[in-house]
Amino acid sequence: MASRLTTFGNDLYTGKRSFNFVGGRRKWYAIAAVLIILSVLVPVFRGFNFGIEFRGGSQFLISNVAEATQQPAIDAVASVVPDAVARVTIVGDDGVRVQTDQLEAAETREVTTALAEAYDVPESEITSSFVGASWGEDVTRQAIIGLIAFLLFAAIFMALYFRTWKMSAAAILSLFADLVVTAGIYAASGFEVSPAAMIGLLTILSYSLYDTVVVFDKIRENTSWEGDESRRTFPESVNLAVNQTLVRSINTSVVAALPVAAILFIGAFVLGADTLRDISLALLIGILVGTWSTVFIAAPMYSQFREGEPAIKRHDERVLKERGQATGSQEEPAAVGS
Repeated sequence: MASRLTTFGNDLYTGKRSFNFVGGRRKWYAIAAVLIILSVLVPVFRGFNFGIEFRGGSQFLISNVAEATQQPAIDAVASVVPDAVARVTIVGDDGVRVQTDQLEAAETREVTTALAEAYDVPESEITSSFVGASWGEDVTRQAIIGLIAFLLFAAIFMALYFRTWKMSAAAILSLFADLVVTAGIYAASGFEVSPAAMIGLLTILSYSLYDTVVVFDKIRENTSWEGDESRRTFPESVNLAVNQTLVRSINTSVVAALPVAAILFIGAFVLGADTLRDISLALLIGILVGTWSTVFIAAPMYSQFREGEPAIKRHDERVLKERGQATGSQEEPAAVGS
């Protein structure tokens, strides 16, 4: 198995075997466009499942419960405030978290008593708190400011590092797709959007950008190493770079995704730790989406941005002409990306 993977990786690196990522860009763009449109429409009709930090409300945490089930909490809340919607989460093996709309002080005391009776625990095992919606608004505002600052500095740094704004533009547009699709998955699945999830969402930007920079670095090497003497067209050189880094991208994603998936499992099913669950869930989705966008969006888009440049057009026409003369064909072979 390992030998086959090694051979597969070597074939991709030498060009013996190749996937036409750049040539099939219209197909990838169409798929990406559908995903982005769905990711925009789903929240419009379905909305996000915002955590209590964003919508505000009352929260009760019950500890040392003999049998942690949801229904006693739902019945207890309904017995005091019939119109309130109780969101009940099992926390670990012996904890229950109950979230409701904002309750009055008297209602909070009555719900505490009802929950203590429902789970047969003393009231001292129940902690209640109120979370205002303004806290979530502050977090959202800070996250948006951080996102704009990150995108601005990342765009400038990449433009300086690669010495072309077109790589920077392709990377940022790819990053934008990551954000929109990840947000769409959250809306479609009903995953709770908490401050921890937003932190995870911002964290995946760095991973996605790292993966893109690795691929772009190889593209720059391929397109500048042989210069005008290259026997490959520009789209072919870009496509070769994507294939050469494909195994590395997959390996990096797998290595990054495995521990994140383990943290997600432990946070969600073992410890019942919401913060761990929310951060790792956003990271896992972002790693998968980021790998996809680098290969299928960023690299083909960069190639398309450059193919119209006069020097590259002249180079590609010369390569195709020489290739046609070498094969004795009257028709010029189509290049990758044409």
